[in-house]
Amino acid sequence: MSKIHPTAIIEEGAQIDPSVSVGPFSIIESGAVIGPDCIIESSVRIFSPVRMGAGNRVCHGAALGCEPQDLGYTPEKSKPITIGNHNHFKENVNISRGVKTAEGTVIGDNNYFMCGFHAGHDVCFGNHNIFGPNSTIAGHVILGDRVFVSGLVAIHQFVNIGDYAMLGGCAKIVKDIPPYTTADGNPARIAGLNSVGLRRAGFSAEARKAIKKTYQTIYHSNLNVSQALAVLEGNIYSEEEERIAAFFLNSERGVTAHK
Repeated sequence: MSKIHPTAIIEEGAQIDPSVSVGPFSIIESGAVIGPDCIIESSVRIFSPVRMGAGNRVCHGAALGCEPQDLGYTPEKSKPITIGNHNHFKENVNISRGVKTAEGTVIGDNNYFMCGFHAGHDVCFGNHNIFGPNSTIAGHVILGDRVFVSGLVAIHQFVNIGDYAMLGGCAKIVKDIPPYTTADGNPARIAGLNSVGLRRAGFSAEARKAIKKTYQTIYHSNLNVSQALAVLEGNIYSEEEERIAAFFLNSERGVTAHK
């Protein structure tokens, strides 16, 4: 039996693995590529620039690869949206195609997008992230691995979110959020470490202690960031400490201050 509902529209030129199921009234445009074992539910729109891996689930009303909400966009500027494996897109999720970068919009693996989520063009998301209901992420945002974005969070364009960060509900993120931290507020400030997330992820007590010590130097030593990084130089003994220092050194937008 066909796994494609008779009311679905699959345009000629769309590449769909035979194992894919497509629900009623969904539309998959010519040029889209859908990998094995994906589930496309009802009233979903998959636009032509989408390149989707295996085992993804796209729920009712989601739109993937739609035109970016950019007044300067024209069709000839369209860039792809590449989606990895085993992502879950809940109802009415909306993610734009790329427009400004060659790689376009990039979504990794095993991400969970709750209802009403929106991401703008040319974002780059890692793996195992959770995005809360009606959270909104502007274009060109880079987001690492195992980040928790709570409901109604708004992230400014060009912001970088580090691995294992947690963003509190309704937070307004206008600067970079360093790894392993919790941020909250409007505008957001660093509230402390994401201690619960680190324990759940299996970070050892020693690793958590090293992370805490590094942030004490940066945020609580009455030094500016450059001075704090100079103190840390030569005293970095773990991957986590190195990742924190590199994040601050490479930040172009500036890193969010502590409360």
